[in-house]
Amino acid sequence: MIRAYKFLMRPTVGQAAALGEMLRDHCSLYNGALQERRDAYRHVSKTSIKYGQQSAQLKDIRAFAPERQGRWSFSSQQ
Repeated sequence: MIRAYKFLMRPTVGQAAALGEMLRDHCSLYNGALQERRDAYRHVSKTSIKYGQQSAQLKDIRAFAPERQGRWSFSSQQ
């Protein structure tokens, strides 16, 4: 029984550049969300920010930066 498949990626130069840009933008989004949670927790009130709250902000983030965050899949950014 085969339990897993391995697919080798051999992207073209353009595809590799697009994947690098996507990775950069997703990392930026993730690090921003993580920093927001850290700042909220360090605040005097020890507020916690839930996934639903940050997910609701994603629509505004994508509208604010359509040339960066707006061009990638919404589900991959969640």
